[in-house]
Amino acid sequence: MSLFGLGSRNQKTFRPKKNAPSGSKGAQLRKHIDATLGSGNLKEAVKLPPGEDLYEWLAVNTVDFFNQVNILFGTLTEFCTPTSCPTMSAGPKYEYRWADGVVIKKPIEVSAPKYVEYLMDWIEAQLDDESIFPQKLGAPFPPNFQDVVKTIFKRLFRVYAHIYHSHFQKIVSLKEEAHLNTCFKHFVLFTWEFRLIDKGELAPLQDLVESILQY
Repeated sequence: MSLFGLGSRNQKTFRPKKNAPSGSKGAQLRKHIDATLGSGNLKEAVKLPPGEDLYEWLAVNTVDFFNQVNILFGTLTEFCTPTSCPTMSAGPKYEYRWADGVVIKKPIEVSAPKYVEYLMDWIEAQLDDESIFPQKLGAPFPPNFQDVVKTIFKRLFRVYAHIYHSHFQKIVSLKEEAHLNTCFKHFVLFTWEFRLIDKGELAPLQDLVESILQY
């Protein structure tokens, strides 16, 4: 069973899983990720493999982390509803509003499940746009690629923050807290390694993030 596999009860995902960029390079990096994750050393698993391209590494991992959050949130769709979670919050101090800058230009208040739906649609559109995430081996990445990746990770963090603040007891009752914690630890170590999220954005889970980084 893969490190990020879930029990049979929750093999549903919020939406279909995305595949990593095609071509031999994507496949090689995918194998490297699987091999290093299998060793259980997450700090080593996040590091850029020697001789590899940074943007290729960020691209393959962005797809992976999208899929992980997709699966995690899929386990909570019956519990995270517009009634139970009318706003996308992470505790009493933090509330997130949605804007994509294109269809919705001014941030709007939406329920947590609606926010996640908007977010997953938006990320999927970025991943499917070959001018941002090129599928062909050797195709160039755009100059703003790292900025797009940073926005994706910043917003994925918000899903983790909501899950921990609003649904952790449910995760415990489903006996999936070890899986959640491992996924989040991997996420934090990766974003820290490549400085993808500003420290201020991590405030809702600051104590948890610091305990991971000090480990």
